[in-house]
Amino acid sequence: MPVIVDRPAQRYVAERATLGLPEFPRIADRLPPLIGTLAAGGVAPAGAPFFRYRVLHPGRRFTVEAGVPIDGEYTPAGPAFLGELPAGRYVLDTYVGDPGGLAAATEAVLAWGAAEGLTWDRTETADGEAWGGRLEVLRSNPREVPDPAQWVTDLLFRLAG
Repeated sequence: MPVIVDRPAQRYVAERATLGLPEFPRIADRLPPLIGTLAAGGVAPAGAPFFRYRVLHPGRRFTVEAGVPIDGEYTPAGPAFLGELPAGRYVLDTYVGDPGGLAAATEAVLAWGAAEGLTWDRTETADGEAWGGRLEVLRSNPREVPDPAQWVTDLLFRLAG
């Protein structure tokens, strides 16, 4: 059952790509190098890595960021960049299972929110649906939990206002 949580702003380092679902490994594969680069620079992640969906484009394409939360100062080398997740109220739901089920889990949360009369932090643009805060937080490390059926992912959707 989804819950509403308050989250503070969070700085992060990320890389961004616009792609379709079959190309998703291209951005997902950027997380290990990002984490490695931070470690080499003496920066410990301030939380679990995540995917931030910025724009859902027509034709099942999206602009997504692969990000790692950080505390303190850090200047990444390109193509990585600094970003900040906005503070605010978020709907949180936890999904356990293979990533193939994330789309259905997301739809269930969005349907729940609609039934509850919630308003999401999203805007229709010429490019598609832009989100202020739509995240998949990867709570399982595949090296520690090799079975994808046991992976834990937090789904977070920022509320408007």
